[in-house]
Amino acid sequence: MSHAQYFNELNNLMKMDDSTKGPMPRWQRKCLEVANSSLNISSNSTASNKSIHGKTPSKGNGSSDGLTSRKTPSKSPGQRKSASTPGSGKKQRTPNGGDRFIPNRSATHFDFGHFKLNQAEIEDDDSLSPSVREKQRIMSENLMGNDAGNRILAFRNKAPAAPEGHQNSMKVVYTQSKTPGSVRSTRYIPQAPERILDAPDILDDYYLNLVDWSPSNLLAVALGNSVYLWDAGSGGIAHLMELNSQSEYVSSLAWALEGNYLAVGISNGSTQLWDVNNEKLLRTIAGHSGRVGSLAWNSYILTSGSRSGHIHQHDVRQAESIVLDLHGHSQEVCGLRWSPGGRYLATGGNDNILNIWPAAGGGQIHTASEPVYRFSAHQAAVKALAWCPWQSQILASGGGTADRSIKFWNCNLGTMLNSVDTRSQVCSLLWSTTYKELVSGHGFANNQIVIWKYPIMQKVAELTGHSARVLHLALSPDGQTVLSAGADETLRTWKCFQPDPASVKKAAAASTSSSTSSVNNILKRSIR
Repeated sequence: MSHAQYFNELNNLMKMDDSTKGPMPRWQRKCLEVANSSLNISSNSTASNKSIHGKTPSKGNGSSDGLTSRKTPSKSPGQRKSASTPGSGKKQRTPNGGDRFIPNRSATHFDFGHFKLNQAEIEDDDSLSPSVREKQRIMSENLMGNDAGNRILAFRNKAPAAPEGHQNSMKVVYTQSKTPGSVRSTRYIPQAPERILDAPDILDDYYLNLVDWSPSNLLAVALGNSVYLWDAGSGGIAHLMELNSQSEYVSSLAWALEGNYLAVGISNGSTQLWDVNNEKLLRTIAGHSGRVGSLAWNSYILTSGSRSGHIHQHDVRQAESIVLDLHGHSQEVCGLRWSPGGRYLATGGNDNILNIWPAAGGGQIHTASEPVYRFSAHQAAVKALAWCPWQSQILASGGGTADRSIKFWNCNLGTMLNSVDTRSQVCSLLWSTTYKELVSGHGFANNQIVIWKYPIMQKVAELTGHSARVLHLALSPDGQTVLSAGADETLRTWKCFQPDPASVKKAAAASTSSSTSSVNNILKRSIR
């Protein structure tokens, strides 16, 4: 103990003189505890040598006052936590005087981990008995609580697929180059029609062609046994003609490419030619034994298709107009289209056959007597036909209810390029040169108008409004407006192809510069 007094006196001498003395600093208390422990150990070792047993008293006996005094007092006097409590621990004194926390791990944690690893296999095992399943349920409640089965998130099943046609607007968030999905389109396609017109008594017949739009902006519509003209510029309506017999009806219409001449097909097998400007019937052409359901012009050659399956080609300059009779269909001919330039004639019939007839050659603009290609890929009637304006050898054809597809043909090679399932009856087709797109009118079961981007055939817009199938489509002369005629006895105009303002401004600037240069050239010549 003399050594301890010596250290105490030495510490007192090292202290500074203060007017008030506070509690002893912690580092001084540590030094005293280390010194006292070394003294007590040396004294205990001396005493143990003299002891009969020769063993050092254990820490838990509390026989040494020095050991009990070095224990850290608990925060709440009189209460001590049990070391067997799960998750609890105790502090142990290290030889250098520091505290080290030793956690007490319970076996429950290992059981819980093992249960979680095997939980999916246990739930999916159908061979377990009800008693085993009840035991697993009780174990789950004991380990995870009563809310084990009411979890919000579960990662066992795959996430549901997105609906058809869904586009993720956040697909490209961080990118250095713009992609087509992130480029903002400046084009606007109205989803509502610009104008709705009544068309009472329009026939709900898939095989007829009752609407056509002339180059002079006149729309011809067949309603029952009458033909009406609508001026799209002024909005005026005129009654052109009416059949004498109430049992007969108009079955087809077609405008001549040059002049205001209209061909009208009649249900009795005859065809009438009208001068629209003078509202005068020029002539009536007979020859078919069935109704004339389709008409097409190629300069002065008028082609007509009938229910009997025969196709007549008329030279309207001659008194005996029939110059060729084509036999390529066994049922009604419902589709007729000449290609740009008159190289091919496409005919579609109710026999699911598509024929391609070549030009006769030798200065003749009518076709040969035999088709160059005969396609039978469609599974229903082929009425919708449209030639591509910028690729004259490409033909688009649409099938009826049992087919529902749009097919593309290369008529130079006689091969099918593509086939698209539209999931609806295809009633009519037309091309737009403004954006190089294809428009299709559909019947059962959606009665919609679809605009397709060619050649990838991606839907640009889907226009709805008709309550019955869209039987006919027509394009305005300026190529901006599409007219649809439905079996719901309405005509609707859609402003689908308004030109891009940037391209219009560029074209106007180019025309202005060309006109300015021509004026300058004229002035230079006059000065000379």
